[in-house]
Amino acid sequence: MNFAELGLRREIVRAVTGAGYTTPTPIQERGIPVVLEGRDLIACAQTGTGKTAAFLLPILQRLAAGQTSRHPRALVVAPTRELAAQIGEMAREYGKHLRLRSTVIYGGVGMEPQKRRLSGGLDLLIATPGRLIDHLGRKQVHLGNVETVVLDEADRMLDMGFLPAVRRILGALPAERQNLFLSATLPDEIESLIRRTTRAPVIVEVTRRATPVGAIRQVVHPVPQNRKKDLLKTLLGRAEMGQTLVFTRTKARANQLVKRLDRTGRRIEAIHGNKSQNARARAIAGFRTGKIDTLIATDIAARGLDVDGISHVVNFDLPHVPEDYVHRIG
Repeated sequence: MNFAELGLRREIVRAVTGAGYTTPTPIQERGIPVVLEGRDLIACAQTGTGKTAAFLLPILQRLAAGQTSRHPRALVVAPTRELAAQIGEMAREYGKHLRLRSTVIYGGVGMEPQKRRLSGGLDLLIATPGRLIDHLGRKQVHLGNVETVVLDEADRMLDMGFLPAVRRILGALPAERQNLFLSATLPDEIESLIRRTTRAPVIVEVTRRATPVGAIRQVVHPVPQNRKKDLLKTLLGRAEMGQTLVFTRTKARANQLVKRLDRTGRRIEAIHGNKSQNARARAIAGFRTGKIDTLIATDIAARGLDVDGISHVVNFDLPHVPEDYVHRIG
């Protein structure tokens, strides 16, 4: 099967094939027709399976077929700035042959430029929950025209910490709308909450829940806590260690590792919540292009970060939540 056979219009197929994709992934093959039909969807698929395109492509098609409006007709909510920015890039790439307007809003940067973009009219809005709440509170964004809402990384979005923001956002939307929930993991209690939000949703699960991608080789290095930094330094000195992503549990630990590994000859940067958005964007861009070969990160980078060419993922600290391990290595 190809993308045209899924019912996508030629402008979208041309953009997708131009980006180097010819065959839909399982989540795309099963999810795209559901979204095109306007039905609610709960999709459980691991990072790297193409789940973002599974909702973006049909949303772009539905937007292109509808009437333009000054206010967004589709809303994508993502848990992190990095993931929101990545979705925005994909929307621009896949929609470049369509006359659609999209924008991305997130915290850590000024609100005034975002306010101007929101007031200029748009079809697709991609946002992090906190910044979207800020704009809602100031009446700088109107969500009354939203026809489709997406909660990407739904397990995290609907976790207890995000639940108040998610409820407020959903409460600002029309009652009649299409709801799409996507995530690498869907714990049963979260799925139950999603079921109460959706109407007769189609459930698509293309991989067993909370299981790492099968092609990944996993190795355990038993080591005392006080020798972990030395072991990491030794591992990074090995010739086979190419682009390496190192996960820590805390921001302080990430900063400590950058200092400790400074003289290894590796080009190292850290990203975490205390870094400015510009600093985080520069680090991720450098990692993608190879200018940085070791990126040390808290779990803020685990969700939805798509970087080709990573040879190793190092879990310096285990995550707080078991499901986050899947996001880290997947």
